[in-house]
Amino acid sequence: MSLSDLLSKENISNILNIFDEFEKSTKPNQVKLDAKELSAMIDHTLLKPEATISEIEQLCAEAMQHKFASVCVNPSFVSTCFNIIKSSNVKVCTVIGFPLGATTTQSKFLEAEEAIKNGAEELDMVLNIGRLKDKDYDFVYNDLKSIADLSIKHLCTSKVILETCLLTDEEKIAACLLAKEAGLNFVKTSTGFSIGGATKHDVSLMKFVVGDKLKVKASGGIRSYEDAIAMINAGATRLGASAGVKILAGQKSESNY
Repeated sequence: MSLSDLLSKENISNILNIFDEFEKSTKPNQVKLDAKELSAMIDHTLLKPEATISEIEQLCAEAMQHKFASVCVNPSFVSTCFNIIKSSNVKVCTVIGFPLGATTTQSKFLEAEEAIKNGAEELDMVLNIGRLKDKDYDFVYNDLKSIADLSIKHLCTSKVILETCLLTDEEKIAACLLAKEAGLNFVKTSTGFSIGGATKHDVSLMKFVVGDKLKVKASGGIRSYEDAIAMINAGATRLGASAGVKILAGQKSESNY
């Protein structure tokens, strides 16, 4: 199927109709995980603009202590994190085109390339939301593919942040289809810096569209164990959270991210 056929209004409407029936007829999963199992699914995150080196160092120490999947930081902190955690199994994740996704494809590529040189093993790039809404699918595809190809070359994990709170369900489906075609590894819900975060509906829809070809990362507003488990039961296999330590302790964070 060509890209234009795949992203046609008819095909997207058909996918949404099938998902609606699926959602109505499917009983939600009831998976429960212990702290060790859950920690391995968390990207321990600190992306606030006022983050300091001492806070980044603490983030890395917590990630190694609790054996989180990664630390997720802004690009300027990648080399710092890599030097701290290089002897552990924790990976360095960074964000590309963050938080708006509206930079040029070349800017995203160069940012990603430098991050990889500095030690990043996972890249969370932000979708160009306006171009998706304009149905400029060739642009969005090439934007995604540039990061996907670079990640494949350097054996990195690639994720695209959809910012689902700004998209219709039809646009979420289109974004997921484009991510599949471009060859990314994950679709991710949110930056945590817009008007909303992850929802069970969005995670379930994204997982339905990408199937087994891609994985789903839920992020934004995950502040408790209950929030985390709800996202996993909806289909997420990775969670982006700044509240990872509290989540594992069964506490609820009051943080906005």
